[in-house]
Amino acid sequence: MAEAEIGVFGGSGFYEFLPDVDEVEVETPFGEPSARPVIGDVGRKRVAFIPRHGRRHEFPPAQIPYRANVWAMKELGVRRIIGPCASGALDVNLALGEFVVCDQFIDRTWGRADTFYEGPVTTHVSAADPYCPDLRRILVETGRDLGITVRDGGTVIVINGPRFSTRAESESFRRANGNVINMTAYPEGYLARELELCYANVSMVTDHDVGVAGVEPVSHETVIRVFNENNTRLRELLFAAIPKIGPQPDDVCATALEGARI
Repeated sequence: MAEAEIGVFGGSGFYEFLPDVDEVEVETPFGEPSARPVIGDVGRKRVAFIPRHGRRHEFPPAQIPYRANVWAMKELGVRRIIGPCASGALDVNLALGEFVVCDQFIDRTWGRADTFYEGPVTTHVSAADPYCPDLRRILVETGRDLGITVRDGGTVIVINGPRFSTRAESESFRRANGNVINMTAYPEGYLARELELCYANVSMVTDHDVGVAGVEPVSHETVIRVFNENNTRLRELLFAAIPKIGPQPDDVCATALEGARI
C-alpha cells in the first residue's frame, strides 16, 4: 500500500488539494472513508488527502464517517494530520477570511460515533490539550511569514448541523467563550488523539454567526463566497507549512494512551 507521512482532511470547496496523485483503496474496521484517499507530494513530503464530505459533498456533517477517515490515515502511515474547515466567528473582532489555529474545542454534537474504544477495555484518553502544539506552532509561524492573518489559539464550538444556530444558541456559545463555530472539528481531532496521531485544526472564518451583534446573519451563500475567495491563501499556507513538518515528536499526542486504560 502507498504510504504517506502527513494527512489533510479537506472541507467545503477544497477538494482539489493535491495535483498528480495516486488514488488508493483502504479498508477499515469502520467501513469506507468519505472517499478513497489520494497521495501526492508537497515538497519532499508524501501527503494523503481525504475530502471529509466526500467528492460530491454527499456527507452532511453528522453523517461523515469520521472513524473510517482517521483510521484510513493511520493505515497509510500518517502520523500528523491537519484539518482545515470553514467556520463562523463568534467574536466580532475576527475578520472574514482570518485563520484561527485553535487550541481548544467545546463539543455540542450528539449521536456521532466518537471513540475507537467501545470496550471491553475501558480507555479514557485525555482531551485537556486536544491539538498538537508543534503543528499549531508551524501553522501560526508560517502564516505570519506569508502575511496571512492568523490567530494563535482559540476555542471552536462544534455543533451537529447541518442547520445554523438560532440567535439564542449563538449567544450562549459566545458567552461560553467560543471564538469560532463549525460542524466538523469534533470528533475528527479527538479520534486522531485516540490513535496517538498529531492533529491541528485551522478554522477559516467565512461569516459572523447570527448571535454576533452588528453584523448580518450567516447565510450559506456568504460561507461559500468567502471560502472560495480564500481557498488560494489556505492552499498557500498548507503548501508552505507541510515541508516544515518533521517526524512526530514524543509529545502529548504520541503518548496519549499512556495511563489511559483501566
